[in-house]
Amino acid sequence: MPPKKAVVEDKVLLGRPGNNLKSGIVGLANVGKSTLFQAITKCHLEESRVIVPDDRYDWLCEKYKPKSRVPAHLTVYDIAGLTRGASTGAGLGNAFLSHIRAVDAIFQVVRCFDDAEIIHVEGDVNPVRDLDIIAEELRLKDIEFVEKALENSKKKTRLGGQSLEMKRAKEDEAVIEKTLAWLKDGKDVRKGNWSTREVEVINTMFLLSAKPVVYLVNLSERDYTRKKNKHLALIAEWMKEHAAGDPILPISVSFEERLTGFATEEEAAEECKKLGIESALPKVVTTMRKALHLRSFFTVGPDEVRQWTIRDGTKAPQAAGVIHTDFEKTFIQAVVFNFTMLKELGDESEVKAKGKIMTKGKDYVVDDGDILLIKAGAAKG
Repeated sequence: MPPKKAVVEDKVLLGRPGNNLKSGIVGLANVGKSTLFQAITKCHLEESRVIVPDDRYDWLCEKYKPKSRVPAHLTVYDIAGLTRGASTGAGLGNAFLSHIRAVDAIFQVVRCFDDAEIIHVEGDVNPVRDLDIIAEELRLKDIEFVEKALENSKKKTRLGGQSLEMKRAKEDEAVIEKTLAWLKDGKDVRKGNWSTREVEVINTMFLLSAKPVVYLVNLSERDYTRKKNKHLALIAEWMKEHAAGDPILPISVSFEERLTGFATEEEAAEECKKLGIESALPKVVTTMRKALHLRSFFTVGPDEVRQWTIRDGTKAPQAAGVIHTDFEKTFIQAVVFNFTMLKELGDESEVKAKGKIMTKGKDYVVDDGDILLIKAGAAKG
């Protein structure tokens, strides 16, 4: 008997499925959130789409010189400042937390600059205390959400019985109880090693501490330029204990705001060159995209070069569905080659000559940087 082939389980990610995911800028009051939002989005609304910087997209536009160019975007929200006690309704408490619930990931802005004119809501600048406040407020609200879910689950399971549905309800309840214990232990849900089944249950609760976080350390322009700040070592210690593995980026929101004041991008670039530093905004956007497990594929040609957004692990028919919903249902095959190969060889004809253009079926998992040509049947009317 040949050995049984191991079944590879598709890993389910924490959070909502989908490609059009949103990020919210979060922090205590007066830490630089709204200024950052305006610098990154160039607008004063509360929600905006930001172009994702990508050298591959720029190169493809340069090569194909298409009539239409459509880059990828990331949706960013400016969320009102958090206060201590928000989980119990203090300040804008509940409204604030419901806004965080509506986004898929968090940019957490941590203030590390002194400015006598910008009063800190807690009285002084202490980033570690601020990190503790936000982590605790989000966890306390999650405990409330999970306790409510547990209460609802118990109403079901109290009825008893041996049906499959009841068995499943009891399994769900065990996951909810495990999640509650995890939170009460002072740990964030995103730091747990959950099974696929557990993730499926956790995702129904839309928990705040399950969302990926990118930490942005807001420095004065002087500290950002010299890459030094008295608080950095303490923040690194806090991260090691509470948020190991999460991305952390230094940024100077006051510098980014000043850059937006230049008349042209060339002048802003000249200022960066003069100071020997770069804007952190492109990295902020690409880091968040990575934290959300988002990746890109491209469609190219003289009419249009377009960068499409998908989640890690997306298969060819679902990627086709991002282009047009009918394509997912009527998918036949995808003709695929990767950007890296095209750039290396310089031309599609060369890629073809080297045998690097592949024809893939329904089980093909689209790779970051793939260039796709979708073949689909006619949609049924």
